[in-house]
Amino acid sequence: MSKIISIHSFRGGTGKSNTTANLASLIAATGRRVGVIDTDIMSPGIHVLFGMNEDDMKYSLNDYLWGKCEIKQAAYDVSSTVKGLSSGRIFLIPSSIKAGEIARVLREGYDVGLLNDGFHRLVEELNLDVLLIDTHPGLNEETLLSIAISDSLIIILRPDSQDYQGTGVTVDVAHKLDVPQLFLLVNKVPTSFNFAEVKARVEKTYNSEVAAVLPHSDEMMTLASAGIFVLQYPDHPLSQSLRGVANRLV
Repeated sequence: MSKIISIHSFRGGTGKSNTTANLASLIAATGRRVGVIDTDIMSPGIHVLFGMNEDDMKYSLNDYLWGKCEIKQAAYDVSSTVKGLSSGRIFLIPSSIKAGEIARVLREGYDVGLLNDGFHRLVEELNLDVLLIDTHPGLNEETLLSIAISDSLIIILRPDSQDYQGTGVTVDVAHKLDVPQLFLLVNKVPTSFNFAEVKARVEKTYNSEVAAVLPHSDEMMTLASAGIFVLQYPDHPLSQSLRGVANRLV
Protein backbone atom coordinates (compact mmCIF):
# COMPACT_ATOMS: atom_id res chain seq x y z
CA MET A 1 0.00 0.00 0.00
CA SER A 2 1.43 3.39 -1.04
CA LYS A 3 2.24 6.08 1.50
CA ILE A 4 2.40 9.86 1.19
CA ILE A 5 4.86 11.49 3.58
CA SER A 6 5.29 15.25 4.04
CA ILE A 7 8.54 16.70 5.38
CA HIS A 8 7.97 20.14 6.85
CA SER A 9 9.51 22.89 8.95
CA PHE A 10 8.05 26.16 10.12
CA ARG A 11 11.25 28.07 9.28
CA GLY A 12 13.86 27.73 6.56
CA GLY A 13 17.38 26.51 7.20
CA THR A 14 16.42 23.46 9.23
CA GLY A 15 17.87 20.94 6.75
CA LYS A 16 14.45 19.91 5.43
CA SER A 17 15.47 19.21 1.84
CA ASN A 18 18.61 17.35 2.90
CA THR A 19 16.55 15.22 5.28
CA THR A 20 13.98 14.52 2.57
CA ALA A 21 16.64 13.42 0.07
CA ASN A 22 18.37 11.20 2.60
CA LEU A 23 15.15 9.54 3.74
CA ALA A 24 14.13 8.98 0.11
CA SER A 25 17.45 7.29 -0.61
CA LEU A 26 17.26 5.09 2.49
CA ILE A 27 13.74 3.97 1.60
CA ALA A 28 14.67 3.36 -2.04
CA ALA A 29 17.69 1.32 -0.93
CA THR A 30 15.26 -1.23 0.52
CA GLY A 31 14.06 -1.93 -3.04
CA ARG A 32 11.10 0.44 -3.10
CA ARG A 33 9.93 2.91 -5.75
CA VAL A 34 10.09 6.38 -4.24
CA GLY A 35 8.85 9.70 -5.57
CA VAL A 36 10.18 13.05 -4.32
CA ILE A 37 8.29 16.23 -5.19
CA ASP A 38 9.66 19.70 -4.49
CA THR A 39 6.69 21.92 -3.60
CA ASP A 40 8.96 24.63 -2.24
CA ILE A 41 8.28 26.50 -5.47
CA MET A 42 9.57 29.86 -4.25
CA SER A 43 12.96 28.53 -3.15
CA PRO A 44 13.58 25.13 -4.80
CA GLY A 45 16.78 23.25 -4.18
CA ILE A 46 16.42 19.52 -3.55
CA HIS A 47 17.29 18.78 -7.21
CA VAL A 48 20.92 19.70 -6.45
CA LEU A 49 21.22 16.77 -4.05
CA PHE A 50 20.16 14.41 -6.83
CA GLY A 51 22.65 15.82 -9.32
CA MET A 52 20.17 17.77 -11.47
CA ASN A 53 20.60 21.24 -12.93
CA GLU A 54 18.46 23.59 -14.98
CA ASP A 55 19.50 22.05 -18.30
CA ASP A 56 18.18 18.65 -17.18
CA MET A 57 14.65 19.97 -16.61
CA LYS A 58 12.55 19.88 -19.76
CA TYR A 59 9.49 20.17 -17.55
CA SER A 60 9.07 21.06 -13.89
CA LEU A 61 6.26 21.11 -11.33
CA ASN A 62 5.59 24.70 -12.45
CA ASP A 63 4.82 23.50 -15.97
CA TYR A 64 2.29 21.00 -14.65
CA LEU A 65 0.59 23.62 -12.47
CA TRP A 66 0.31 25.98 -15.45
CA GLY A 67 -1.11 23.29 -17.75
CA LYS A 68 1.96 22.87 -19.96
CA CYS A 69 2.48 19.15 -19.28
CA GLU A 70 1.18 16.14 -17.40
CA ILE A 71 2.61 15.57 -13.94
CA LYS A 72 4.32 12.36 -15.07
CA GLN A 73 6.27 14.32 -17.71
CA ALA A 74 7.87 16.38 -14.92
CA ALA A 75 9.10 13.23 -13.12
CA TYR A 76 12.73 12.23 -13.69
CA ASP A 77 14.26 8.88 -12.80
CA VAL A 78 17.41 9.97 -10.95
CA SER A 79 18.29 6.50 -9.63
CA SER A 80 21.37 6.15 -11.82
CA THR A 81 22.76 9.55 -10.79
CA VAL A 82 22.55 8.87 -7.06
CA LYS A 83 26.01 7.66 -6.09
CA GLY A 84 25.81 4.63 -3.82
CA LEU A 85 22.21 3.64 -4.59
CA SER A 86 22.34 -0.02 -5.56
CA SER A 87 18.63 -0.91 -5.50
CA GLY A 88 15.23 0.72 -5.70
CA ARG A 89 14.18 3.69 -7.84
CA ILE A 90 13.89 7.41 -7.13
CA PHE A 91 11.74 9.71 -9.25
CA LEU A 92 12.19 13.45 -8.72
CA ILE A 93 9.65 16.12 -9.61
CA PRO A 94 11.62 19.38 -9.32
CA SER A 95 10.38 22.95 -9.21
CA SER A 96 11.79 25.43 -11.69
CA ILE A 97 14.89 27.38 -10.68
CA LYS A 98 14.37 30.00 -13.40
CA ALA A 99 13.99 33.46 -11.90
CA GLY A 100 11.19 34.38 -14.27
CA GLU A 101 9.10 31.36 -13.35
CA ILE A 102 9.62 31.89 -9.62
CA ALA A 103 8.56 35.52 -10.11
CA ARG A 104 5.45 34.34 -11.97
CA VAL A 105 4.45 32.17 -9.00
CA LEU A 106 4.80 35.15 -6.70
CA ARG A 107 2.86 37.39 -9.10
CA GLU A 108 0.09 35.11 -10.37
CA GLY A 109 -0.06 32.08 -8.07
CA TYR A 110 -1.58 28.82 -9.33
CA ASP A 111 -4.47 26.43 -8.75
CA VAL A 112 -3.49 24.67 -5.53
CA GLY A 113 -6.13 22.02 -6.16
CA LEU A 114 -3.99 20.68 -9.01
CA LEU A 115 -1.39 19.60 -6.44
CA ASN A 116 -3.79 17.14 -4.84
CA ASP A 117 -4.59 15.58 -8.21
CA GLY A 118 -0.90 15.51 -9.09
CA PHE A 119 0.14 13.74 -5.91
CA HIS A 120 -2.30 10.90 -6.41
CA ARG A 121 -1.62 10.58 -10.14
CA LEU A 122 2.11 10.30 -9.46
CA VAL A 123 1.55 7.47 -7.01
CA GLU A 124 -0.68 5.63 -9.48
CA GLU A 125 1.11 6.26 -12.77
CA LEU A 126 4.64 5.65 -11.45
CA ASN A 127 3.50 2.76 -9.25
CA LEU A 128 5.15 4.38 -6.24
CA ASP A 129 5.51 2.73 -2.87
CA VAL A 130 6.22 6.07 -1.20
CA LEU A 131 5.80 9.72 -2.22
CA LEU A 132 7.84 12.22 -0.20
CA ILE A 133 6.73 15.86 -0.33
CA ASP A 134 9.38 18.50 0.38
CA THR A 135 7.13 21.35 1.53
CA HIS A 136 7.52 25.11 1.62
CA PRO A 137 8.47 26.39 5.10
CA GLY A 138 5.71 28.02 7.13
CA LEU A 139 2.00 27.47 6.70
CA ASN A 140 0.28 28.34 3.45
CA GLU A 141 -2.47 26.78 1.36
CA GLU A 142 -0.34 24.22 -0.46
CA THR A 143 1.42 23.18 2.74
CA LEU A 144 -1.91 22.65 4.51
CA LEU A 145 -3.09 20.56 1.55
CA SER A 146 0.07 18.43 1.65
CA ILE A 147 -0.29 17.83 5.38
CA ALA A 148 -4.00 17.02 5.07
CA ILE A 149 -3.51 14.21 2.54
CA SER A 150 -0.39 12.73 4.15
CA ASP A 151 -0.22 9.38 5.88
CA SER A 152 2.83 10.62 7.80
CA LEU A 153 4.22 14.04 8.66
CA ILE A 154 7.73 14.81 9.84
CA ILE A 155 8.24 18.26 11.35
CA ILE A 156 11.88 19.32 11.52
CA LEU A 157 13.13 21.83 14.04
CA ARG A 158 16.44 22.98 15.44
CA PRO A 159 17.18 23.56 19.13
CA ASP A 160 16.31 27.21 18.71
CA SER A 161 13.64 29.33 20.43
CA GLN A 162 12.21 30.63 17.14
CA ASP A 163 11.88 27.10 15.80
CA TYR A 164 10.18 25.96 19.00
CA GLN A 165 7.43 28.58 18.75
CA GLY A 166 6.67 28.01 15.07
CA THR A 167 6.71 24.24 15.47
CA GLY A 168 3.98 24.49 18.08
CA VAL A 169 1.66 26.08 15.51
CA THR A 170 2.38 23.34 12.95
CA VAL A 171 1.83 20.54 15.48
CA ASP A 172 -1.54 22.03 16.46
CA VAL A 173 -2.59 22.21 12.80
CA ALA A 174 -1.47 18.61 12.17
CA HIS A 175 -3.53 17.38 15.12
CA LYS A 176 -6.60 19.25 13.87
CA LEU A 177 -6.12 17.70 10.43
CA ASP A 178 -5.90 14.21 12.02
CA VAL A 179 -2.61 13.24 10.38
CA PRO A 180 -2.32 9.48 11.09
CA GLN A 181 1.40 9.52 11.96
CA LEU A 182 3.30 12.54 13.28
CA PHE A 183 6.99 12.64 14.16
CA LEU A 184 9.27 15.46 15.25
CA LEU A 185 12.89 15.51 14.14
CA VAL A 186 15.34 17.72 16.02
CA ASN A 187 18.17 18.56 13.65
CA LYS A 188 21.62 20.21 13.81
CA VAL A 189 22.00 19.65 17.53
CA PRO A 190 25.46 20.55 18.92
CA THR A 191 27.26 17.46 20.15
CA SER A 192 27.80 19.19 23.50
CA PHE A 193 24.05 18.91 24.21
CA ASN A 194 22.51 16.02 26.14
CA PHE A 195 20.45 14.37 23.39
CA ALA A 196 18.21 12.46 25.81
CA GLU A 197 17.32 15.71 27.56
CA VAL A 198 16.61 17.44 24.25
CA LYS A 199 14.32 14.58 23.20
CA ALA A 200 12.45 14.56 26.51
CA ARG A 201 12.00 18.34 26.54
CA VAL A 202 10.68 18.51 22.96
CA GLU A 203 8.29 15.58 23.47
CA LYS A 204 6.92 17.18 26.64
CA THR A 205 6.54 20.59 24.97
CA TYR A 206 4.54 19.31 21.98
CA ASN A 207 3.08 16.08 23.36
CA SER A 208 4.41 14.37 20.22
CA GLU A 209 7.02 11.71 19.57
CA VAL A 210 10.54 12.70 18.61
CA ALA A 211 11.71 10.15 16.04
CA ALA A 212 15.35 11.24 16.30
CA VAL A 213 17.69 13.89 17.60
CA LEU A 214 20.26 14.47 14.87
CA PRO A 215 23.74 15.81 15.60
CA HIS A 216 25.35 18.71 13.81
CA SER A 217 27.75 17.16 11.30
CA ASP A 218 30.90 18.75 9.92
CA GLU A 219 30.93 16.00 7.28
CA MET A 220 27.44 17.03 6.14
CA MET A 221 28.57 20.64 5.89
CA THR A 222 31.69 19.63 3.96
CA LEU A 223 29.67 17.53 1.51
CA ALA A 224 27.80 20.77 0.71
CA SER A 225 24.83 19.09 -1.02
CA ALA A 226 27.12 17.38 -3.54
CA GLY A 227 25.52 14.00 -2.92
CA ILE A 228 23.39 11.95 -0.54
CA PHE A 229 25.00 11.88 2.89
CA VAL A 230 23.61 8.55 4.12
CA LEU A 231 24.93 6.74 1.05
CA GLN A 232 28.39 8.27 1.26
CA TYR A 233 28.69 7.99 5.06
CA PRO A 234 26.53 4.94 5.85
CA ASP A 235 28.12 4.27 9.25
CA HIS A 236 27.99 7.85 10.51
CA PRO A 237 25.80 8.37 13.63
CA LEU A 238 23.64 10.79 11.64
CA SER A 239 23.06 8.14 8.96
CA GLN A 240 22.22 5.51 11.54
CA SER A 241 19.64 7.80 13.15
CA LEU A 242 18.04 8.62 9.80
CA ARG A 243 17.93 4.93 8.93
CA GLY A 244 15.91 4.35 12.07
CA VAL A 245 13.47 7.09 11.03
CA ALA A 246 13.13 5.60 7.54
CA ASN A 247 12.35 2.20 9.02
CA ARG A 248 9.62 3.74 11.18
CA LEU A 249 8.03 5.39 8.17
CA VAL A 250 7.76 2.27 6.02
